[in-house]
Amino acid sequence: MQDTAYRDFHSRLVPNLDKNIIIGVRTPILRSFTNELIKRGDLGDFLKNLPHKYYEENNIHAIILENIKDFDECVHYLQEFLPYVDNWATCDMLRPKCFKKNTDQLFPYILKWINDERTYVVRFAIGMLNSYFLDEHFDESHLKMVCDVESSEYYVNMMRAWYFATALAKQYDKTVLYFENKVLDKWTHNKAIQKSVESYRISENIKEYLKSLKIKAK
Repeated sequence: MQDTAYRDFHSRLVPNLDKNIIIGVRTPILRSFTNELIKRGDLGDFLKNLPHKYYEENNIHAIILENIKDFDECVHYLQEFLPYVDNWATCDMLRPKCFKKNTDQLFPYILKWINDERTYVVRFAIGMLNSYFLDEHFDESHLKMVCDVESSEYYVNMMRAWYFATALAKQYDKTVLYFENKVLDKWTHNKAIQKSVESYRISENIKEYLKSLKIKAK
């Protein structure tokens, strides 16, 4: 399944990983292969065999977790796996389908993960808020939670910016106050506005207003 040209290209997207641990399997092929593994049903040993060696093994792990239907079982395996997630791509692939219908059970775990010290555990927590808590389960206190995350890690702050950009699209009235009052750090503030301006979900009038709120270099 290896595609060396794809490996060379993809390794540039996850620069913190050693190229030698990336095999170079395209995601649709990897998903198809993983779906066949799931049908076999004998995945327990693989899920327990941590840490994995290869990037693709971690992505297979993420796809398996995405498809576990029982919430408690999914969280059990997820908590074992999260400490070994070492890149943004694997982290963002972790979107368990069972979480959508179990947000009340999920939220206490998000509170725990968002206060973790590990980069991709925090990124994952914010990603869960971004995926499942910006529509009917939104509460403005979630904005403060993400705002209060203090990190020098690029991949944490990029997810914070992504979250606020999505929040501007879905919960504008509450979210725009964070930009009008310049509550966020400068980098996250400006990056969120940039992502909003690039979004098709934001009207042109609002985009122009958001541009006026950018924090300019001194």
